[in-house]
Amino acid sequence: MPTLVIANKCYSSWSLRPWLLLKQLGIPFDEVLIPLDQPDTKAAILKHSPAGKVPVLIEGAVTVWESIAIMDHVGETFEDAQVWPRDLNARAMARSVAAEMHAGFGALRSACPMNLGKRYAPRDRGEAVGRDVARITAIWRDARSRFGAGGPFLFGAFSAADAMYAPVVTRFDTYSIPVDPVSRAYMDTILSLAAFREWREAALREPWMTPSDEVDEEPVAVFRMLGERQAP
Repeated sequence: MPTLVIANKCYSSWSLRPWLLLKQLGIPFDEVLIPLDQPDTKAAILKHSPAGKVPVLIEGAVTVWESIAIMDHVGETFEDAQVWPRDLNARAMARSVAAEMHAGFGALRSACPMNLGKRYAPRDRGEAVGRDVARITAIWRDARSRFGAGGPFLFGAFSAADAMYAPVVTRFDTYSIPVDPVSRAYMDTILSLAAFREWREAALREPWMTPSDEVDEEPVAVFRMLGERQAP
């Protein structure tokens, strides 16, 4: 059974991606969670990852890091796992937009870090964030229009592309970012997944707070109240 090494579920967007994919594909795995911003965090991660980052998938003698590499490994290792769409055109787009997510949208990531424990009021978050939001929602609408007839996900059935964009869905939800009806329906699909609800429920039980992932503004709702402690 593979082991997936991840960080805090409240904050770690990269950890969510392969975790959600494995859950949605029904692939059993063990989980090791290493809290961020603790005195032993770096040493604990280096025990598993030569890059010193999570997520990491360990399967016997094989170690895979970086979310897209993990997803591709899953597709190669588990024959029945439909990681990418079967249709050639859909698969080409899915891989492209997943890579675009991996490499881009820095303004959104910086201004709106993933935080499942709070919700913030809508406000102008700057032109660069606006451009990222416009591009992301255009991707979602295009994928749904061209390839979404077979189901509620970007390419009909759930794929690695949905796993890559799931943390973006949470960002739009956390920061009350307005989107078009097609994008809102897609967001609701991701947020209602049993696997995502499992992740979120675990995130809200975590005791750790990571200051670098907390924005300096007053939330309109706080979902994670009990047992919080400030990380040193």
